[in-house]
Amino acid sequence: MFEFKLEAVCGRARAGEFATPHGIIKTPVFMPVGTQASVKAMSPDELEEINAQIILGNTYHLYLRPSDELIAEAGGLHKFMNWKRPILTDSGGFQVFSLAKLNKISDKGVSCRSHIDGSEHFMSPEWSMKVQENLGSDIAMCFDQCGAYPATHERAEEELRRTSLWARRCKNSHKREDQALFGIVQGSFYEDLRLRSAREIIDLDFNGYGIGGLSVGEPREVMYNMLDVLNPVMPEHTPRYLMGVGYPADIVEGIARGIDMFDCVMPTRNGRNGTLFTQFGRVNIKANCYARDFRPVDETCGCYLCRNFTRAYLRHLYQAGEILAARLCTYHNLYFTIKLAERARQAIIDNRFNEFREDFYAKFKDERA
Repeated sequence: MFEFKLEAVCGRARAGEFATPHGIIKTPVFMPVGTQASVKAMSPDELEEINAQIILGNTYHLYLRPSDELIAEAGGLHKFMNWKRPILTDSGGFQVFSLAKLNKISDKGVSCRSHIDGSEHFMSPEWSMKVQENLGSDIAMCFDQCGAYPATHERAEEELRRTSLWARRCKNSHKREDQALFGIVQGSFYEDLRLRSAREIIDLDFNGYGIGGLSVGEPREVMYNMLDVLNPVMPEHTPRYLMGVGYPADIVEGIARGIDMFDCVMPTRNGRNGTLFTQFGRVNIKANCYARDFRPVDETCGCYLCRNFTRAYLRHLYQAGEILAARLCTYHNLYFTIKLAERARQAIIDNRFNEFREDFYAKFKDERA
């Protein structure tokens, strides 16, 4: 259980397999986010159709509603949402960052008010482990403090110190043997702090390692540099998880720097808002230019949307406010992102990842450039 095997390496890109109680995860892999025990606009059957190997649940949100204890009573998160494949739960640590105005942080933990009803709660490493054990995910994440960009060296060092302190407490309080526990590397955008955080977290010997505190508004070159700094020191035979990253070019660049796992709400959120990812870049399907465009969104894509419907029809659905628009676009974006990781994996196995990367950029218009 929880053995990670490297199948192939091409440059720094890795193809592997991570064994969990609910199945083997083939990496590199993109993981759709199911914050509240549901990937928005998608059914479990549809997720299986597009080969989502693993999905995420959110500890903080599920604790508040419907409660981790209710989910445990239902037989765990897998049974509660009828998902038979692996699940990773985050720790609640990101909500310390994203809901900062509602929180008060100390070494003991985080006092917070619910964004739902204003009720008071206390989140701590021990709380996070208890909730995640009740949820019964295959992979639990350590409770950490994610920092903002930009940050002073002093503040980043304080967040690093607290993350290491909380990681030790998570390790000591986590008891569920059928649940892997991943540590999280912080350190903001300072090379010395990233390396120190990696040493401290790796010394605690987790089943895998998340890289947090990136994709929080920094220039992409800064994120790539942090991955370059960390690559030589991260353990070879454990999974490496770049948290909260899902833009196609960032996935390709993360894989090129030794990352195995990715997650992000971007594919689902963009889909609900009418923005689709294609091999040529992003398409805003609500634009007037698609009103009489009877081509598929992406003629090379094999998803249900692209095989059956036109750009004109999809734009019409958005103009009419039809729920089907969000469902079809979400399906397509997740299909595209999952297949991107799958194609990268095969390229690594075939020892042609560099060619895959060059071909991706020859077609994909990166609008951030």
